[in-house]
Amino acid sequence: MRHPLYGFILATATVAAAISLATVPVAGQRRQAPPAPATSACPDDTPAAFHACATEAAKRFDPPRTSARHPDFSGIWRRMARAHEDLHEHPRTQDDTGGPSVIVAPADGLVPMQPWAEAHRQEIVSKYLHHNAACFLSGVPLTMFMTGQFQFLQTPTHFVVLSEESHAFRSVPFDGRPHIDSDITLWQGDSIGRWEGNTLVIDTTNQNARVFLDQRGRFYTDEARVEERLALVEADTLHYQATVDDPNVYTRPFTIAFAYRRNTEPGVELWEEACYEGNALSMEHFLTRFEIYPGITAEQARELRRAWEAREGAR
Repeated sequence: MRHPLYGFILATATVAAAISLATVPVAGQRRQAPPAPATSACPDDTPAAFHACATEAAKRFDPPRTSARHPDFSGIWRRMARAHEDLHEHPRTQDDTGGPSVIVAPADGLVPMQPWAEAHRQEIVSKYLHHNAACFLSGVPLTMFMTGQFQFLQTPTHFVVLSEESHAFRSVPFDGRPHIDSDITLWQGDSIGRWEGNTLVIDTTNQNARVFLDQRGRFYTDEARVEERLALVEADTLHYQATVDDPNVYTRPFTIAFAYRRNTEPGVELWEEACYEGNALSMEHFLTRFEIYPGITAEQARELRRAWEAREGAR
């Protein structure tokens, strides 16, 4: 007898395969450099300012539509933020390209981590752990800003995200189905979409919590819930925001936001950034530090919090 998850995986893979075109580059070709972003009514150099502008602009914009009369997000898009390095404002260094905070709520631009969680994050960073070093997927919302370019595809019932990240795609139904059983956890979680006017709202649960939100070790548990909202601000600008809610780790929900700009270069293709599994050095590194990787469950988070509070109370 087949496990119920078999049908879910098969259906998801079928949708992605059916509506996507091959994007594998021909050997020897050079990757196309995306053109500079066009002039926009909402500049994207500061995510908080862009978020405020785009929220209002999206209310006035009448977007192009699909045959099903939904706003049409299809195309190749470049994310205009470097949040994968650090959700907070960070300077340019040898390893980072630098950039402003993508946290738009709370207003201080900081992830509202509980004290024990911040201590755990610093432990993660001290051991140089990151799921991408072993070619693991990035989960939600990190998949949406881990790499530079994305291809969005639509059918009357699905929104599909193809990523430059190796193996990474998302197939989001908006046909009214419920979430899968809570006992099933997945690297990309279970994402269910719905339309609120011209905004696509995506609710993601069932994540396995084996990922970090950035390269500074910010994390969540398997009880995290993420709500994403996508809306066109103008023909070639998309407003993206994601609210992360996990009371096990954070003192309150927080929201990130940034712009996507359409890549309008003729003939542009999405090329996958290849990654090979079984990297001996990376896997040895992960396996020898398995005590804090890969991620933690909600119960483990509560145990860590109790242990941290006990240590602090004894000082």
